[in-house]
Order: sequence, then C-alpha cells, then structure tokens
Amino acid sequence: MPVIKKDQQQQSLIDWEKYGHLFKEIRVPARTTLLQEGQIARQAYFIRKGCLRVWFNNNGKDVSFQFFFENEGVASVESFRSGEPSAFSIESLEPSTLLVLTKKNFETLMRELPGYPEVLQEILHRRIAHYMKLFLSRIKDSPQKRYEDLLKESPHIVQRIPQHYIASYLGITPVSLSRIRNKAGASARKS
Repeated sequence: MPVIKKDQQQQSLIDWEKYGHLFKEIRVPARTTLLQEGQIARQAYFIRKGCLRVWFNNNGKDVSFQFFFENEGVASVESFRSGEPSAFSIESLEPSTLLVLTKKNFETLMRELPGYPEVLQEILHRRIAHYMKLFLSRIKDSPQKRYEDLLKESPHIVQRIPQHYIASYLGITPVSLSRIRNKAGASARKS
C-alpha cells in the first residue's frame, strides 16, 4: 500500500502529486465492517490512523487471525484479485482514518508506478511468513508460550486490542487468557 516499513523507517512509495487522486480518505467509527466474509472484495485499505482486524466465522465462533495498525495495508487479496468471495471479514476496532483504493485504481498503480509490483510482492512474502509462523505456533506451542511470544514480539497488540479478540487470536478462551495473564503477572511480581 502507500507506505511500507523498511529498515525501521517509513518511506513513501507513492508520488502523491501524481497518484494521490487514486485514493479516497474515509473515517469510520469503531466496529465498522468494511468487508463481510463471503462478499467480493472491491477495495483495499491503508490505515492512516486506527486499527483493523481480520476474522472469520468458524461454526458460529468468531476467530481473529490478524490485526493491522497505522501505516499498514489491508485487503482480502485473494478476493480482490480473483473476484472470488472473501474467506474473511475486515472490521475496524477503533475509530479509523483509512485510504481506500478501488481495484481499478490499484491496477492503474500496478501498471504505472515503477517498483510497486515488487514492493507488493515483498509485503505478501512477509505476510505469508507471518501466517506460517502463526500456523506452526498453534501446532507446537502451548497457549502460555503463544501469549509470551505475543507480549515479546507485538506488545502493541496487547495494549490496544480487547482481550476477547486476543484470546481468539491465540486460539484460547477469554477465561484461559485471564488465567495465563494472572500467572504471568504473579511470576513477574516474584522476580
């Protein structure tokens, strides 16, 4: 999307004078569904301010599997590119300011903006690596270890995301998460 993280610095990818008109800025309140599971994705989003979550329904159970924050792009890539129904929903968790890119405008950027396809490919590779890490963690790590890793690697998630969504993300119940947090807090106080 418009900005990527590279070497811990944010660098603008878009020539805003030339391509800024392709994006529409919107503001949405918390709990706004931007894409419903089963719909075809016709837009991609870039977060200027706020937080979005990606989730799906598993037999009536809400399963969060990724959170996105400022300076990150979000889309149901498979649906956006192929026109197939999305396998997940996208929802705002906080009041958010987003840049919206339609498929037509996305294709314009792909054709006209030098280096854009390569940058998107790198972002997709990072996202696939992230999903692989989550997948393997669900198989081999205990819920306690998954929570400890989340605290270490993504403390902003623990600080900004409601606990029931974190529990869903970790593959545990909110009660189990509460026990894990209490245990971690007791261990920290003993140290």
